[in-house]
Amino acid sequence: MKQYIFLFVPLLAICLWACSNQAPEGCQVDRLPVIEPDYVGVTIPPNIAPLRFAMADSIEEAYAVFAVGDFSETVKASKGEFGISETAWKKILKQAVGQSIAVTITTKEKGGEAVRYLSFKINVAEEPIDSYLAYRLIEPGYELWSAMGIYQRNLSNFAQTPILENKLTGENCMNCHSFCMQNPAQMVFHTRAKYAGTTLIDGKKIERLNTKNPETISNLVYPSWHPSGKYIAFSVNSTKQSFHINDPNRIEVFDEASDVVVYDVGKHEIVSDSLIFSFSSFETFPTFSPDGKTLYFCSAKALPMPQSFREVRYSLCSIAFDAESRRFGDKVDTLYQADTEGKSVSFPRVSPDGKLLVFTLSAYGNFSIWHKDADLYIVDLQTKEVKPLDILNSDDVESYHSWSSNSRWLVFSSRRLDGLYTRPFFAHIDEQGKASKPFLLPQKSAEYYTFLMKSFNIPEFIKGKVEVESSALSAKIRDDKGIDLKFVKE
Repeated sequence: MKQYIFLFVPLLAICLWACSNQAPEGCQVDRLPVIEPDYVGVTIPPNIAPLRFAMADSIEEAYAVFAVGDFSETVKASKGEFGISETAWKKILKQAVGQSIAVTITTKEKGGEAVRYLSFKINVAEEPIDSYLAYRLIEPGYELWSAMGIYQRNLSNFAQTPILENKLTGENCMNCHSFCMQNPAQMVFHTRAKYAGTTLIDGKKIERLNTKNPETISNLVYPSWHPSGKYIAFSVNSTKQSFHINDPNRIEVFDEASDVVVYDVGKHEIVSDSLIFSFSSFETFPTFSPDGKTLYFCSAKALPMPQSFREVRYSLCSIAFDAESRRFGDKVDTLYQADTEGKSVSFPRVSPDGKLLVFTLSAYGNFSIWHKDADLYIVDLQTKEVKPLDILNSDDVESYHSWSSNSRWLVFSSRRLDGLYTRPFFAHIDEQGKASKPFLLPQKSAEYYTFLMKSFNIPEFIKGKVEVESSALSAKIRDDKGIDLKFVKE
């Protein structure tokens, strides 16, 4: 008898535990659940971290069944969140590549009847995403900041590590990080104010660059690597900012002058051309094509600033570049004449396969990250057709963006959640330039973004982890006097 009781008790406990994780049958309702973040109908890569979400309304008890084929996983909500484990999620993704995951949510209020919502799909693409994302975390201030840093996130899990935090460099500003063809071993970024300069990482080599010289109007600013790694295009900008008393756009950032130059990494020289370096035009936001033969940039007719800030409209332009001779073409081509449309272009980025280009379009100016009308547009570089990426755009700001190395994923910054903080969203882009519904970068908790008082700034895909130690970077920034760059007239 004692032996029978000894065996029966744990078996009963196991049975009760198993039943507690089984979703009740529930009464079917003819509507989809409202979840936060919104992952209903999104397309995700097969190597992304678990999508963890919560019901938008408070609930007493809830279950989510993730199913693909004959495989399923039931997750009971904890404190309103469906926190599927990384192990279970990887099993589901493995089964779902090229297919979709059906998610069915059942909820039950205390003393009430269970309700089962319509199932929704999470589509799983065949193409993976690059393994890491680099970004700056910064408070959405205007002139002052406290703690900031450049971080990297493993996209297959929730691990975030700092590349460099400004507590190691005198609480200065760090900005404009950029990588050569998503290569984590080739990186450049700026530090401003204390220890001002540009830091370049090339494998195990770290260099400090003093980028201001008498021929340029400022230090080097917005970067874009040549695919060879031998050059980096930069803008040089005389930038000012002001504040609106009564305007939906809180802040106005504008250039009083700007030019485009190319930096020779090996020779520590800067070259340019009168077609992209002149008083008559504002040139900014350069970006190289994947074959390195074309330099795209934004250009506007120079107007007196700040009184004409609403009239400045940047077109999407390009010029040929010969990497062997360091010479530019003899003419500038205009791909999108923005001023005839009453619009202005910023942040052009070419897909690594060279077929597509995405840019941000707003009513005026070039610093669109505070312009609520800013939307993403895509260009077919073969047909030159330009069209809005409607499925990616919202009623608030869509601004900075970058491509994955396989050209199938786009990450972009958006303020759509609250109008204040920029958050990173991802979207699948097919070969024809058709985009899928975007999804928010998954976090360990569904409430992560609610309590994070910092913006994700300049999200950039990288194919692996930046291995340079923060201590080595900070020591170089603090202790190295830097290399002076020479402006060379070709």
